[in-house]
Amino acid sequence: FLVVHETAPASYGWATVKNSNTNTVFDIIRDKPSDAHAPLEGWIQRDKAVELLKASGLDFETLKKQAQTRDFKPVELKGATFSTDYAVDVQKIVSKNVVGLVPGAKRPDEVVIYSSHWDHLGVGLPDAKGDTIYNGAVDNADGIATMIEIGRAFANGPKPDRSVLFLAVTAEEKGLLGSEYYSASPLYPLAKTVANINMDALSPSGPAKDFTSSGNAASTLQDDLIAVGKSHGRYYSPDPRPEAGSFFRSDHFPFAKRGVPAISFGSGRDLVNGGKAAGDAFSKVYTADRYHQPADEYDPSWNLEGMAQDGQLMLDLGRKLANSTEWPEWKAGSEFKLTRDATASQRK
Repeated sequence: FLVVHETAPASYGWATVKNSNTNTVFDIIRDKPSDAHAPLEGWIQRDKAVELLKASGLDFETLKKQAQTRDFKPVELKGATFSTDYAVDVQKIVSKNVVGLVPGAKRPDEVVIYSSHWDHLGVGLPDAKGDTIYNGAVDNADGIATMIEIGRAFANGPKPDRSVLFLAVTAEEKGLLGSEYYSASPLYPLAKTVANINMDALSPSGPAKDFTSSGNAASTLQDDLIAVGKSHGRYYSPDPRPEAGSFFRSDHFPFAKRGVPAISFGSGRDLVNGGKAAGDAFSKVYTADRYHQPADEYDPSWNLEGMAQDGQLMLDLGRKLANSTEWPEWKAGSEFKLTRDATASQRK
């Protein structure tokens, strides 16, 4: 199974693919691994795929359009062969999700979850300077730091009516494994999990007039986020590139697919100092030069005021949810609505 990498729809370049997939690969223990994975999985650059198909008398763009239809059938690459020889060293390891809880004063069985992943890529291929340590300062030390501060505010403030759980998950970079494990075997029933607020790779570019979330999910939780943001004097910017599939690439997704209303918060790009041009430029440089590379390390020139601003917004959203009797819901047309509705009787 080979994924054809295209930079534009993926929203990252080949260097990210290489750095993310050339060190140790992890998976959760499965009864039947073959149900989740092909015997061999890999990536191929678009130009090479075009060349390979052309040699077989096939056109990449034509097949790509056909593959987007339900009746697409695989085609044979005539004259092409593939051979490989590899050894697999399988080891069983234990990694940890880290959980903190502020118990609710009135309805402790109803739980609001904040989540953020603590892992990155570890030690991998060297960059041009010979650096092999993939620090993950933005992705996702800053998300973890923000969640810890939100937890500190809840712990030191008035007790919420509902419980608030802080979930630092492992192995996000290996396929959302920590959040998948928690949501498949939760400490508190998902039917009574009010919502999941995820934070992943907040921007240290300074305060912004706006904010966003991955994928523009159709839920009343999204409406709550927008309302709280408005009370902070900030406006909501829709995900600028929903086609990149960001909604399906972070730790809120395992909750969403099991019906829990979930969002992944994103920092804004309309910066107080420099506007959208400055915000877009910062994001572009980070993606090209730091994302999933050893260069993603702390920079003392960063302006962390924006992250503090983002943390306050998410804190206030969590407080609103934790002191309410209402339950966020998916809106009509959402692919997650039926799953949530099936457990509605448990929330009465």
